[in-house]
Amino acid sequence: MRTIDSRSRFLFVAAFALLTVLAACASGTGGGGGPRRNPNIITLEELADHTTLSALDVVRRLRPRWLQGRGAGTGGTNLPQLIVDGARMGNAQEGLRTLPVSDIQELRYLNASDATMRFGTNFPGGAIMVTSRAR
Repeated sequence: MRTIDSRSRFLFVAAFALLTVLAACASGTGGGGGPRRNPNIITLEELADHTTLSALDVVRRLRPRWLQGRGAGTGGTNLPQLIVDGARMGNAQEGLRTLPVSDIQELRYLNASDATMRFGTNFPGGAIMVTSRAR
């Protein structure tokens, strides 16, 4: 009887250890096998697949949450502002509509707090920063 209990305990511990190792390996790759994308940045690599679209269309496809209005007191109508190479250009949706993807190096979203700390007041919806390609 004693050998059955020892053997069962050993098998249980071995199975538990194997499952723990497999779970750790699966979670270490991000699940998709590829690099994990930063939700606040659209890189040149991601833009390369969408060169025929406007910047607005790319943001709508890849990071649609960037364009959602924010703010409890305003019914969520605070839209992000557009910053192109450090210059404030106004409403992001209007400005991104005119920017061709071929001119963009990177798009980066800043939440309201980060945008206010970096650029000053009046960024209740955050900001979308565009870095242009050097020509």
